Amino acid sequence: MNAYVLTVTCKSTRGIVAAISGYLAEQGCNIIDSSQFDDLETGLFFMRVSFISEEGISRAALEEGLKPVADKFGMEISLHDQEERMKVLLMVSRFGHCLNDLLYRWKIGALPIDIVGVVSNHFDYQKVVVNHDIPFHCIKVTKENKPKAEAQLMEIVEQTGAELIVLARYMQVLSDALCKKMSGRIINIHHSFLPSFKGANPYKQAYERGVKLIGATAHYVTADLDEGPIIEQDIARITHAQSAEDYVSIGRDVESQVLARAIHAHIHHRTFINGNRVVVFPPSPGSYASERMG
Repeated sequence: MNAYVLTVTCKSTRGIVAAISGYLAEQGCNIIDSSQFDDLETGLFFMRVSFISEEGISRAALEEGLKPVADKFGMEISLHDQEERMKVLLMVSRFGHCLNDLLYRWKIGALPIDIVGVVSNHFDYQKVVVNHDIPFHCIKVTKENKPKAEAQLMEIVEQTGAELIVLARYMQVLSDALCKKMSGRIINIHHSFLPSFKGANPYKQAYERGVKLIGATAHYVTADLDEGPIIEQDIARITHAQSAEDYVSIGRDVESQVLARAIHAHIHHRTFINGNRVVVFPPSPGSYASERMG
């Protein structure tokens, strides 16, 4: 039996759920999990259905049969084989906590992806990456060579077939053109505090202001720096007795966990970009256990 995930986006109207479930039933498919959201503000409807083809109908045949349903409701649909792992390209600079965390989750099977390479503007983590039998690419970036460096990056993306780029504390700003070309396919992680601190040493600034909550935000990358649609967030509480070094250590832990959860949601097709927001459906049966391992 083949397992699939169907994602649907369209204008909200009557009969969508009935049309999808009816079609799948006619094709001998059994729905395992279904989530939906009707956004009353935008008038958009989002749906994710995981199902099993009990009669072995092929993905191509299912897609072909879905076309009349999609045309009727003006749907944007995608059908994914749950056995196929998403190809992911990681990018890192000189802070390796997120990279090391993702490599460990990948190694133990808690993050079911194919890491097709790691790109960095430094050589700090070359040995770590190569020891995992993963290709390492060092692309130095300066103001003068940035267009050339991004051309090299896109060449790697095309050669590896990478479907997702993860900025695992990659500290170079991507160009507007690259952000648009890879729209919805780049995830970034950064710290988040109340009040907000930008620039150098944000954790030191937070310590000096006596911040009691340290947070992290994972989001899709857009041309607006650190302001893309948010996928996942979390916080950790700090006490007055903790040092500036504690802030950094705790912050890195939160960043690693939040980034892993955001990637997990994306690779299981649980995220839908909805303007400046992201609809994130809960884990479906079979994926929850691996996500909770984080």
